[in-house]
Amino acid sequence: MKALTWHGRRDVRVETVPDPVLTDPTDVIVEITSSGLCGSDLHLYEILGPFLEEGDILGHEPMGVVRDVGPEVTRIAVGDRVVVPFNVSCGTCRTCGEGLHSQCETTQVHAYGNGAALFGYTKLYGQVPGGQAELMRVPFGDTLPVKVPDGPPDDRFVFLSDVLPTAWQAVRYADVPQGGSLVVLGLGPIGDMAARIALHLGVGQVIGVDLVPERLERARARGVTALSLTDHDGDLPGTIRELTDGRGPHAVIDAVGMEAHGSPAAELAQKATSLLPGRLTAALMQRAGVDRLHALHLAIDIVRRGGTISLSGVYGGQTDPLPLLTMFDKQIQLRMGQANVHRWVPDILPLLVDGDPLGVDDFATHHLPLAEAPRAYEMFQKKQDGAVKVLFRP
Repeated sequence: MKALTWHGRRDVRVETVPDPVLTDPTDVIVEITSSGLCGSDLHLYEILGPFLEEGDILGHEPMGVVRDVGPEVTRIAVGDRVVVPFNVSCGTCRTCGEGLHSQCETTQVHAYGNGAALFGYTKLYGQVPGGQAELMRVPFGDTLPVKVPDGPPDDRFVFLSDVLPTAWQAVRYADVPQGGSLVVLGLGPIGDMAARIALHLGVGQVIGVDLVPERLERARARGVTALSLTDHDGDLPGTIRELTDGRGPHAVIDAVGMEAHGSPAAELAQKATSLLPGRLTAALMQRAGVDRLHALHLAIDIVRRGGTISLSGVYGGQTDPLPLLTMFDKQIQLRMGQANVHRWVPDILPLLVDGDPLGVDDFATHHLPLAEAPRAYEMFQKKQDGAVKVLFRP
């Protein structure tokens, strides 16, 4: 089969690799019909290379049609249309039962002290082959794939793999009072969708912040007050406070993470770290702070006293410094973590079946064949051609 494989920093290639096979009686094989390019895939493209090996198959936002099932699979059949959540979760352990599928006790990556394995996402999370490929082996066939109806095009459902539950959790964790105010930092796929969900759930005032004009216009078209990071005479926090009764918003979602702009020293550290031998880089990233924290520091600055910061952007440094005195003094609540996909499916799936209130049908800005994936990664990383969300069609 064809699959997108990692070969080094900014070096991904579509290659012919062996087809996946059933290795456990509860496995299923899915023929991929759509697979998303995620902002966190850029962390593999740019930063997290020390935890990858040449030939690793990337991608964690797939959907497709079941082509083979193991002998113990009873709830999914050949021909079923399914979305594959990015968490590799069993659905039956204690943490899954508590709705913490990202902490699945069956697939926790004990070698690195991490939570549940993830598809297509480094040794840190199990080194499980991903879904930017023609075929994919999916474990826990009865409990992991999400069966979806036939009929609507893939765009209606594929974002249930990651974008929708990640954004939904970010908004729920923000815990904005009805009619309250929310700032979303970063209007890439997660931030854009989080803003849409917030408005859908009744948040009274949603302010989005980004650098890219196309992303700002896209958010404005959905009713978001969109602000450019670089305008406002260098006093964006002041502008936001003016819009929120002088207090700041009730909550802030950081949908940016480790690639935030505005920290040249940390950016230099990231690039210098990537030049070290892989073993040394991995050790440094596990023990040191190497993130650009501008977005998180901005969130701490602008959130009102007693407010909440919901962190959905991925950070990779182990000892990144935080202004704990300020956080303590402002009595900030901080919630974070990988999205627990199955926890939110019952809330989200009915919205996709009964209509399109979140605008998923035209959410993707680019649909490309898998063969063009290397170019798509570069385009998305450089924020070119208005790229917000790319879907591959294997």
